Amino acid sequence: MLRSNKQNISLILLLCNVFIAFLGIGLVVPVLPAYMNELNLSGVYMGYLIAAFSTAQLFSSPVTGIFTDRFGRKIMIVIGLVLFAVSEFLFAIGSAFFLLLISRIIGGISAACIMPAVTAFITDITTLEDRPKALGYLSASINAGFIIGPGIGGFAAEFGIRVPFFLAAFIALVAAVFSILHLKEPLPNDSIQQLDEKQTRLQFFSELSKSIKPPYVVPLLIVFVLAFGLSAYETMFGLFVDKKFGFSPKDISIVITTGTIFGLIAQIVFFDKLVKYLGEKRLIEICLLGASVFIFLSTLVDGYFFIMAVTFAVFLACDLLRPAVTTLLSNMAGDEQGFIAGMNSTYTSLGNIVGPAIAGILFDIDVDFPYVLASIVLLLAFMMAALWPFRDNMEQKRKNS
Repeated sequence: MLRSNKQNISLILLLCNVFIAFLGIGLVVPVLPAYMNELNLSGVYMGYLIAAFSTAQLFSSPVTGIFTDRFGRKIMIVIGLVLFAVSEFLFAIGSAFFLLLISRIIGGISAACIMPAVTAFITDITTLEDRPKALGYLSASINAGFIIGPGIGGFAAEFGIRVPFFLAAFIALVAAVFSILHLKEPLPNDSIQQLDEKQTRLQFFSELSKSIKPPYVVPLLIVFVLAFGLSAYETMFGLFVDKKFGFSPKDISIVITTGTIFGLIAQIVFFDKLVKYLGEKRLIEICLLGASVFIFLSTLVDGYFFIMAVTFAVFLACDLLRPAVTTLLSNMAGDEQGFIAGMNSTYTSLGNIVGPAIAGILFDIDVDFPYVLASIVLLLAFMMAALWPFRDNMEQKRKNS
């Protein structure tokens, strides 16, 4: 239980809003390839659009984090949802690349507004004992939105490929109104005013400088390479199966939804057991090698069910990789949890910027090249992880036994 019934209600409302927001994000994923084809935009433009989203999110996150403390959690959530609605509406009506680019930049800023505010909101209304469970509920709400969204988007596209974008904008506006009417700001007014008067300085570049020194440089470099490879794969997935195998938006939504469900089940049922048995570092190595191999196999297989099987294997490896890397970094951070969490996000964002941009260029040369690149990069990450001398808790226990 949280501190009071009112705070329980606030958490439920907050989780509902997060679910609605990420439902809106997820439902447009399957229709992007058909949408890009309608506008005669090549893979390089797709890469630039996704890189623009990640770039805007990266550079606006430090500012929106400060604004969350200065002006309150609720207002930043509402602003983020409204910006997301604007972003999706612009993408729906867009017929020129420049307008789509503006849309994605606004979308990145909206994501930077929502997530710090939501996380801070949950921190405000929970105790230290209840916080991990509440944050687990937050993760489940996000995943549920991503799981259900592509399925709805694939079927909504049957009425027109622009329909999912209009639907996403409408859903975000509903969530914004819902937040205005029902969410209660967790910070008292005097606390918000006090935070507004503080002298706050951005430490982004100083922390980035610290991150390229031992002991963090190797694991964070692995994070960057991992994000680079996975984003190159995930960015081009819809275009790849559309171009090479003729997948419809409904086919893409089935693959993404089913793969995400299996990945979520694996996280809930197997992740903790695998970490206890293998240790974070060994699990990371196995998943990196598996993802590299199965991504490369994606360029060789043919037939609907073989493609589905290989794709599910990649999704499973990715869904185990991300929490394993986060757990390992958290275990080695000690009393620098905030720093390492921020740098984990920063290096992930950097990989998410560079990976899609390069993958889009390669896709226009050959549809298989982005997958070959992702496979090579993840193999490189595997070699780095295997040669890295860090010993996690499981390896240390084996050494001492």
